[in-house]
Amino acid sequence: MSDYGFWLLFFSTALALNIAPGPDLFYILTKTIASGKKVGIASALGVCTGALFHVFAAAVGLSAVLASSAFAFTVVKYIGAGYLLYLAWQSFSSSGSLLNLNAKRAPKETLIAAFKQGVLVDILNPKVAIFFMAFLPQFVREGHGPLTLQLMYLGLLVIAVAIVVEVIYVMAASMLTHKLRNNQRFSQWLDRFVGTVFVVLGIKLVADS
Repeated sequence: MSDYGFWLLFFSTALALNIAPGPDLFYILTKTIASGKKVGIASALGVCTGALFHVFAAAVGLSAVLASSAFAFTVVKYIGAGYLLYLAWQSFSSSGSLLNLNAKRAPKETLIAAFKQGVLVDILNPKVAIFFMAFLPQFVREGHGPLTLQLMYLGLLVIAVAIVVEVIYVMAASMLTHKLRNNQRFSQWLDRFVGTVFVVLGIKLVADS
């Protein structure tokens, strides 16, 4: 396969995988709808930063531990689910104040907090590690440098595609919900929806083998 054909296949696959809705994208859209464009972008950057951890882990073979050890996989999975349930509890207990931009006493989620949450959500999802461990080796080529180096730059390219796709999703979601976020009743309903999303994601993380 020529270099052109290789990169066309790689980027097409990476684009398709990132466009397809998944837990990370659902999380980012939920944060965008709840708190706006800036928080959504911060969450997306956090998720992609967390993905860097898994890329480096895959490159040095640490992800193989999660793939081969049922105990290690289970421990990380339950920690991740617990964190998602904690985020759900925060949403359920906010009574709409987190989403009401007009409330004087409403605690506003900072960009740093959103970024940190995104990092933790991705790092604590062992399936991301398994994904990179399974996906990246398919595009490793003989005669194109050390295996570790190839895995690292291929992983970085996948994340770069993810950032572009997720920012586009965030912008679209922000445009659709900008006017609605100032409505107190809608804010209360949306808080419950956000909490439910986190509960579903947490249960799905535990239930999926």
